[in-house]
Amino acid sequence: MTKRIIPASELIINSDGSVFHLHIKPEQLADKVFLVGDPARVDMVAKRFDSIECNVSSREFHTITGTYKGKRITVLSHGIGTDNIDIVLNELDALANIDFQTREVKDSFRQLTLVRVGTSGGLQDNTTIGTYVAASKSIGFDGVMYFYGNTEQIRDLAFEKELLRQLDWQLDGLKPYVVSSDEGLVDQICQDDVLRGVTIAANGFYGPQGRKLRIELKDSELNKKIQAFDYDGKRITNFEMESSSLAGLAALMGHRGMTVCCIIAGRKNEKMNTDYKSSLENLIDMVLDRI
Repeated sequence: MTKRIIPASELIINSDGSVFHLHIKPEQLADKVFLVGDPARVDMVAKRFDSIECNVSSREFHTITGTYKGKRITVLSHGIGTDNIDIVLNELDALANIDFQTREVKDSFRQLTLVRVGTSGGLQDNTTIGTYVAASKSIGFDGVMYFYGNTEQIRDLAFEKELLRQLDWQLDGLKPYVVSSDEGLVDQICQDDVLRGVTIAANGFYGPQGRKLRIELKDSELNKKIQAFDYDGKRITNFEMESSSLAGLAALMGHRGMTVCCIIAGRKNEKMNTDYKSSLENLIDMVLDRI
């Protein structure tokens, strides 16, 4: 069978041989990838490395590859939102599994381990400020996965149906989807110190997460319904903005992907901790040791 040659307009390779947005080259990518939203957090993670191979910045994408306790790790910032995750996951997969010289998919598959560490807002009494929550399941309010084929294979369709029913879904033109993180990776990262939860990845920080400033919300009761949701004992634990497309795209591509967050806001008690650096630092250490 003749292999497809991927056009230059679909896989954009810079003149130096790096991939378009991330500006890193295939040989600069480790199999273990530590993802963060804020570019400044890349340095926070990499300061723990024993050695550094490369340090590349492009837009909101900052990448450092190095070694930590004998493990080769790439730490990369993705910015905010599932649209950025779409860029990052596709370009990471291309770096691993497409030959940049021939523009053909490689014969042998290279699997990546992708762990995103972020911050989040807790929705339940057991997701108080300072709690670590892993997104065992992610609910996507973003729509990214619907642009790809065969998503029924990796989505939890029964969960989606119950979600629409219990939330009395009122947002026309937007249908949430549900995907699971890699189960083996969740077991690897999570011990008794990390809660395994159900995370909503919202496509915005304000209205999509039920925050009201000056504009009225379409469904002002949505967060209350989210907090009351219960499906086979599974409760929705927290809001963030990237976990669904990470878990979904990783599963479609054959990679191991998950998100674990530090809770910095209590949405039920309306509390916020802006001084969360030490808690995040502890989570970084935990993930680096377990990845």
